[in-house]
Amino acid sequence: MSSTKKPVMNLAFIIAPLLIILISLLIGRYPVDISTVIEILWCRITMQPCMIEDIQQSVVWDIRLPRAIMGAMVGGCLAISGAAFQGLFRNPLVNSGILGVSSGAGFGAALSIILFHQTAVTYTFAFGFGILAVTLSYLISRVYNATPTIMLVLGGVIVSSVFSALISLVKYLADPLNELPAIVFWLMGSLASARFSDILVAGIPMLIGTIGLFLFRWRINVLSMGDREAHTLGINTTVNKGIIVACATLATAGAVCVSGIIGWVGLVIPHIGRMIVGNDNKILIPVSFSLGAAFLVIVDDFSRILTGAEIPLGILTALIGAPFFVYLLKKTKGGGW
Repeated sequence: MSSTKKPVMNLAFIIAPLLIILISLLIGRYPVDISTVIEILWCRITMQPCMIEDIQQSVVWDIRLPRAIMGAMVGGCLAISGAAFQGLFRNPLVNSGILGVSSGAGFGAALSIILFHQTAVTYTFAFGFGILAVTLSYLISRVYNATPTIMLVLGGVIVSSVFSALISLVKYLADPLNELPAIVFWLMGSLASARFSDILVAGIPMLIGTIGLFLFRWRINVLSMGDREAHTLGINTTVNKGIIVACATLATAGAVCVSGIIGWVGLVIPHIGRMIVGNDNKILIPVSFSLGAAFLVIVDDFSRILTGAEIPLGILTALIGAPFFVYLLKKTKGGGW
């Protein structure tokens, strides 16, 4: 990439998610024009009196804006976690839920729904069990007092399978009239209940995980060369792998606990980023965040305007991600990178 094009692309990746968030405030069943949206945002930010109708203010500020911001945060976190794991494990088929965080969070949310019926408790349970799942994956990988990459992945597969079975058990025991529909809808992913309070709570682990991956993104390049090469360059592989896994887990768990299980973002978006900027994680990590944020906000917009009833995000991301993955396999001939 030439030196003249680089600043332009950097600016484009920064502006794109912000522009898409702004556009998402305009569209929906209650359309609002751009001048009205800007006036509402300006009045709310500066705390000035606003002459716009209360219903328009509520639609833009209380419903669409937190939903768009949450969508951008969730999409960005899932994308950079997927990119980090793909680089760390040197496997293009890895996604952000490879260590069981999504399955663990799903079980925590399902268990909370049948026990407490409170959204705040559901978020807490989903986040806690997501962290627990990754911790169990790590402990399983330490069977031989070492943490080779393949053992960590196998630990994630085992834990994901166990928690998936537990989710099925909870669904079997749930009340089919009230609890079961709530569990199924949560597992399919949605941002319908997003509020500013959710952003403040779930944003803390997402922010910590994102900052950590940004700071350690150059080390992912070194670790992707292999443990022996990383040791030669003076990198403590155990410590650095642990930090990267912890940051990616925090980002993913924070995202999943408020959005439900949204597949394919952590798998597909990093590959799109590689097609644009290459394999250098110093550039790929921030680009993946930008692309993931923009992608999920767009998908969420489609989910609420395509039909009379809102379509769960997990369905749309799968319908988009699966054909792209087939294209990816054809392009790489199944050879990976």
